[in-house]
Amino acid sequence: MEKKQKLVLIDGNSVAYRAFFAMHKQLESFVNGQGLHTNAIYSFKRMLESIMENEQPTHALVAFDAGKTTFRHGFYKEYKAGRAKTPGEFREQLPYIKELVSDFGIEHYQLVDYEADDIIGTLARQADEAGFQVSVYSGDRDLTQLASSNVTVKVTLKGVSELEEYTPCHIMEKYQLTPKQIIDMKGLAGDKSDNIPGVTKVGEKTAIKLLTEYGSVEGVYDHIDELKASKMKEHLIEDKEQALLSKRLATIDCHAPIEVTLEDTLYQGPHMEALRSLYEELDFRQFLAQMPTDMNSQSTKSAQKVEFQVVENVDESMFSSDMALIIDTLGENYHVDDIIGVAWGNEQHIYVASNVDIIHEPKFKAWLESDQHKYVYDMKKDTVLLHRYGIQFGQNNDDLMIGAYLLNTINQNDDFASLVQSFGYYDIQEDEMVYGKGKKREIPEDDVLWTHLACKVKAIYQVIPKMQTLLQEKQQESLYKEIELPMATVLANMEMTGVSVDSQTLKNIGEELDGRIQALQDKIFEAAGETFNLNSPKQLGVVLFEKMGLPVIKKTKTGYSTSMDVLNKLRPDAPIVDDILSYRQLAKLQSTYITGLLKQIHADGKIHTRYLQTLTQTGRLSSVDPNLQNIPVRLEEGKKIRQAFVPSHPDWLIFSSDYSQIELRVLAAISGDENLQEAFKEGDDIHDSTARRIFHLSPDDVVTSNMRRQAKAVNFGVVYGISDYGLSENLGISRKEAAEFIETYLSHYPGVKKYMEEVVREAKDKGYVETLFHRRRYLPDINSRNFNLRSFAERTAINSPIQGSAADILKIAMIKMAERLKHSDIQANMLLQVHDEVIFEVAPNDLEPLKQLVEETMTSAVELSVPLVTDSNWGKNWYDAK
Repeated sequence: MEKKQKLVLIDGNSVAYRAFFAMHKQLESFVNGQGLHTNAIYSFKRMLESIMENEQPTHALVAFDAGKTTFRHGFYKEYKAGRAKTPGEFREQLPYIKELVSDFGIEHYQLVDYEADDIIGTLARQADEAGFQVSVYSGDRDLTQLASSNVTVKVTLKGVSELEEYTPCHIMEKYQLTPKQIIDMKGLAGDKSDNIPGVTKVGEKTAIKLLTEYGSVEGVYDHIDELKASKMKEHLIEDKEQALLSKRLATIDCHAPIEVTLEDTLYQGPHMEALRSLYEELDFRQFLAQMPTDMNSQSTKSAQKVEFQVVENVDESMFSSDMALIIDTLGENYHVDDIIGVAWGNEQHIYVASNVDIIHEPKFKAWLESDQHKYVYDMKKDTVLLHRYGIQFGQNNDDLMIGAYLLNTINQNDDFASLVQSFGYYDIQEDEMVYGKGKKREIPEDDVLWTHLACKVKAIYQVIPKMQTLLQEKQQESLYKEIELPMATVLANMEMTGVSVDSQTLKNIGEELDGRIQALQDKIFEAAGETFNLNSPKQLGVVLFEKMGLPVIKKTKTGYSTSMDVLNKLRPDAPIVDDILSYRQLAKLQSTYITGLLKQIHADGKIHTRYLQTLTQTGRLSSVDPNLQNIPVRLEEGKKIRQAFVPSHPDWLIFSSDYSQIELRVLAAISGDENLQEAFKEGDDIHDSTARRIFHLSPDDVVTSNMRRQAKAVNFGVVYGISDYGLSENLGISRKEAAEFIETYLSHYPGVKKYMEEVVREAKDKGYVETLFHRRRYLPDINSRNFNLRSFAERTAINSPIQGSAADILKIAMIKMAERLKHSDIQANMLLQVHDEVIFEVAPNDLEPLKQLVEETMTSAVELSVPLVTDSNWGKNWYDAK
């Protein structure tokens, strides 16, 4: 049976505009060598590819608007008036989008005095009459009037991954109208986006009601005398001409004088050489990497060309300095996942182990443990993995993942192929193409695995020298070599040491929580007068808003919203809400921090968290599997969970030390503000000092707790570039009062004000900000025309050098502490890092020596114009130590 012909019609301007804003946050990251913005082209390509793959059409066309004026402006000059000016960054990409369409082998067309909608409407009608199946893609609902038994209009909700498909049946279900009545609905209700006026104060609901009864705009006016007297009737009578005009404006011309024919839209596939040339011009490295090497092939998998030798035994000639090494696992958690493959080599030779046990051969093990320089992808992972296999990995390495992260913190994709492609290396497949995704990951056939490992070795060997050059050019070599690489070793040792957890204590806390959760549940059911699934927002919504009659704050697609902000607003109206909020807090503690932590305890009775060194844009560390930095401390029940974290020896202690107000001290140092520096040098309570200034207090006046609270909010608010709105929300005061607080603060700390202005100005000029140690944070939206995006980038510019420098200082301190401990007789282990705090376990007799070592090292880690101060505590467990 012959395949039915299918025509895909795409509203080019609409979909391209959606593509532009889908990647607007990446605007400044997508610029080619000639300074052309490419985010819309990039996103449009992905959308176009998705459409063609999903539809498999025989015919296709992308329609574009020919200009700002159309025949509709001839009878209504205000048509589409008031629309925001099209961003220049989008306009400059349109010619390339059209070229992309042509290179895809797809016809594109525009017609003077007509809109893309009219071209699509005319071709859709012709194709429908010829028996084609037609799919129309647009970001606007104007085209839904074209729906028929053969024509489906697919409106984009999110890219083209989420679509609403308009068929006559769907339109009837949604509006109780036929597709043609959509035009009448716009005639009555108008369309603000196109500046179609409609009838005064007639919205969609009213329009649908009238059309259900009278069929059309004309039908409404034929029966106007039957309508009872009302304001609506008066508006209908007064705006009759306007309604008829609006219907005319909303009607797509399905007989436009187009010259393109259905035959012209025949789709025969992309022009690969033209696409390659375009991708090269646009610097689309990822798309180039996906193109088939054989131009006659339609495969998008990149070829992997590499020579290597599979070895069963090793000899000394196979090892030398400056070799690349790759050790692969199937999963992400190297504390539990086994090694599945090993490869190493240089420009002359690449070797792949036929069996991972080869690493235990004396010559191989000696090389791994030696200080001979190696190129690796993730030194921390390799160190922990090899330690599990009884090998102490040498630390004289270059780390590709760390270096790439320092060069571009925005690109947080940890996929190996994507990372090396960012350096111009394309001859590599993504891990997912070799191992599969998620739970379906599996070890491939030997030849596939070995080839992939060899390709990784080649990539590391070729990319790391480029990385080193870029780090030097950006003055980041010291940050890389003196902070991040040593930090990887410190973190590896902390992860391998792990932290002991008393599972019985956790279970006891869990049992106590279970009792409280059950009591709250019973209390809630009693107040509600029935039992229901408390964890179901839908059932809870019915109870609160239908049975109990509480005021509806917000609705969702599935019913009533019972989110945290909604429940907080309902608290004054019903005591049950407090119990529901408490229930949710305790239930989360139980599932995440009791059940969750118990699952993460290893056979040695310890939790071995993984620290992510290349995730945040400020340089702060993150913790996963499990996240030990996020154990709640504001709730007493959350704090108690820390009772389960204990020393690994029965008589030892937990010792913690954290920096006091380090971010404010960094602000004082980098801003050079004399008043702020003086307060820290004199050892004043900084929040008291700020309160005295902003409330104009004399030395004898008492700073009330409320004054200190407000001063503290301003102090830390300024660090985070807070707005008057944000401060007003935090303090529960008016925006005017908040603005006055900030203005007064800045008048007393003029150096801070100057810093804020200068760092934003510098960010606008350079596109990035730096910490004291040249850690960069790129700010793509710092010059955005969008106020909200630009404002957020400006606040980020103010905060990042402060927060990033604080993170760097703590890393420096940890590196120095680890080194000093290694060369001391103190019996202690560094266990955890949580924000500005470092946690140890220590033998009782060594508590004082450890305290002295830690405090000396932390306070002298770097030399600032203000003193660094620490706060130390200790106890039998983590809870007692705080």
